[in-house]
Amino acid sequence: MKKIRTALALGACLTALSAAAYAAPASPVTAAPGKTAVQSQEGTMTTVKEYIAQGKITPAADKSGSGRIDLQLSKPEMTYTSGVVYAQVPSRGYENVPLTMDIIRPKNPKTPLPAVIFVTGGGFINANKDNMLSRRVELAENGYVVASINYRVAPTAQMPQPLEDVKAAVRFLRAHAAQYNVDSKHIGLWGGSAGGYLVAIAGTTNGTKQFDKGEYLNQSSDVQAVFDEYGLSDLTKIGADYSEAVQKLHASDGATENLWLNGSSVFTGHAGNVSSDLKKAEAANPITYISSKTPPFLLMHGDKDVVVSPSQTEILHKALVEKGIDSTRYAVTGAAHGGVYWYQPEVMEVVLEFFNRTLKGL
Repeated sequence: MKKIRTALALGACLTALSAAAYAAPASPVTAAPGKTAVQSQEGTMTTVKEYIAQGKITPAADKSGSGRIDLQLSKPEMTYTSGVVYAQVPSRGYENVPLTMDIIRPKNPKTPLPAVIFVTGGGFINANKDNMLSRRVELAENGYVVASINYRVAPTAQMPQPLEDVKAAVRFLRAHAAQYNVDSKHIGLWGGSAGGYLVAIAGTTNGTKQFDKGEYLNQSSDVQAVFDEYGLSDLTKIGADYSEAVQKLHASDGATENLWLNGSSVFTGHAGNVSSDLKKAEAANPITYISSKTPPFLLMHGDKDVVVSPSQTEILHKALVEKGIDSTRYAVTGAAHGGVYWYQPEVMEVVLEFFNRTLKGL
């Protein structure tokens, strides 16, 4: 139990480090070589005075009268469906624990819409699907069905079970495409941190069947786009950019990535850290599975991330490019691991351009 407590403490430490980012101001996004940087959009929100100047708002002639607002519809009405069970899986000694998703989508679209499944992070030991709510809403407002999922976590679950959960969510949306107005031919993934790792390996394993478990096996779990925010790739090098002391923490058998890969030695009897079985670590690396069926990738990482080494997304990006896969990586200046930087309009503009291109063909 001491090792479990160590892992939980490390997870709490990582959460505290990422929370510190919320106090920082916004900054521009820096493009990877050969890509165009996105310029700042500060001050682009239209004010009431500007609407008046445009003739869209007419103030009342006097205090006893009424003004007038003339609208051009630019935002859809939204529908929010919570707690949709997408799979029932064995977990914690139970045979059929429900996994759920929350779905945000435009109400009554004229045609089916592409879908994006959001896979939250949580240090491998938590999967709160409530995260990133405002960002999910903004994506949905731009013409997407956005589903946020929970999934099995360490120490009672280990790879590849969480990957199986992500693929089950993709199959569920395809099987229920008509119910949720989903264009089943265009489904993308978006994840951050541990969720970024999961969407990356879900994308690179396109075309395989070994991780398809559970229901709706007549549906494909392949996806057409992957957006990976500050995710992991090589679990043996999560702390590679940091001090020797931090690297020693990650080398501990109580590190959460070790619980993720090997489970707790209390339950499994496995002794050693994440590097003690390099073949197993390689089998859990998204890079291992890159193929011609791997979809386009968008990767982002904050250059002030002190939780997951920025080199993690960089090595994945380089491996994708070397295999001829469409991949773009951005460093977000001043951004840490999560926090307010990731809610800025520059980031969302890049994300929308990526999903519009890959899922809508725009």
